[in-house]
Amino acid sequence: MNAGSAKTPKLGVQDATKIYHTVSGDLLALDRCSLDVHANEIVSIVGPSGCGKTTLLWSMSGLHRLSSGTIRLDGREITGPHPDIGIVFQEANLLPWRNLDANIHFPFEIKGEKPDRAWIAHLVHRVGLDGFGGKFPRELSGGMQQRAAIVRALALKPSVLLMDEPFGALDSFTREEMNRLVDEIWLDTKTTIVFITHSIEEAIFLSDRVVVLSARPGRVAKEYRVPFPRPRSLEIMATKEVFDLTNIIKMDIVGERIRPKARERGTAEIVRIRP
Repeated sequence: MNAGSAKTPKLGVQDATKIYHTVSGDLLALDRCSLDVHANEIVSIVGPSGCGKTTLLWSMSGLHRLSSGTIRLDGREITGPHPDIGIVFQEANLLPWRNLDANIHFPFEIKGEKPDRAWIAHLVHRVGLDGFGGKFPRELSGGMQQRAAIVRALALKPSVLLMDEPFGALDSFTREEMNRLVDEIWLDTKTTIVFITHSIEEAIFLSDRVVVLSARPGRVAKEYRVPFPRPRSLEIMATKEVFDLTNIIKMDIVGERIRPKARERGTAEIVRIRP
């Protein structure tokens, strides 16, 4: 895992613009969006629904090409899928005809490489899936499937892990478990993580920084540094400091949802814009 130089961000997004050309017309999803993610950092991206969070993440992965702008990994432009970047999607996307072990090993088969079985065994143990290697996806809970997806993504030892709302479909208890797991894995591996979520509380619990995107077209509207030391316990989520930070970010997102509607009605002046 290459940490990159101290001066160069691990992941640098500069003026990222994405236009989707559709039958009904062009759709500007991202507009000159810029942000840096430093090595060994967890950065969460939040914002109104449809603001381009997933588009930005997929562009970081190299799965989507930008219309203009650049995204660089350790100073080198990303032009397609990169071996140093892993991704965990909203769904676990396990192949139903392969057992857990075979699903984890699948990327190595695609690349024609020999898996590091000791590292994979360590990850499987770390996420609590010992003894489930022969089970098929239908025999695993949603949380267990996402644990397997995280192992599969980390098995190749990426220096950056992109996570696209991976726990959105899970119940609240399982989601809290998964948040603790991500925190523990980060403490263990120090993998740079970019995390997309609709949950402000989840973003605060996991992140070093929370980036707020504007309503579509997505731009970086605000950025907040999370001041709480690691390792973090769920008890901090009940503190006044977390409550206040959650409400500040929430009001930013609500404001971003209101502004486009206000502009359409010609009443932009009634919207309070934070300094």
